[in-house]
Amino acid sequence: MKDADQLVWKCFAFQEMSNTLLYNILLERTKVFVVEQNCIFNDMDSIDMKSHHMVGFYDNAIAAYARLMPPELTFKEMSIGRVLTPQLFRTKGFGKYLMEQAIDKCYEIFGEGDIKIGAQLYLKRFYEHFGFKPLGEIHNIDGIPHTLMLLKNK
Repeated sequence: MKDADQLVWKCFAFQEMSNTLLYNILLERTKVFVVEQNCIFNDMDSIDMKSHHMVGFYDNAIAAYARLMPPELTFKEMSIGRVLTPQLFRTKGFGKYLMEQAIDKCYEIFGEGDIKIGAQLYLKRFYEHFGFKPLGEIHNIDGIPHTLMLLKNK
């Protein structure tokens, strides 16, 4: 059995999360986006409360996570952000399964429409694999080059 077959996917509205789950999500986001990437920014924002949270559990540990945002919250289009795989699970290819789940869940929750993301530039090819196309110019967010990308609904 492949490790990915053991992932248990769940999606939560903010109000559905336990304090422990929310704490563990924020802990993983801090490890990846603040500590590993050496980026000081305000990760906890009001967007979390208006979003859904896709979590892939492996042996009850968070092995993959993404925040799913409805249209008109961060962009006109629905969006996926805070995409991460904790360091312990990075060699297992869980990021691919996370994006497949996140895209499908966006369509299920928010309906038909395009998905727009703000991607770290070094992950551009990863997102292109799912059909995202770059938009506009490269820009800097908190010291990290980013590009906007769009997945047109088929």
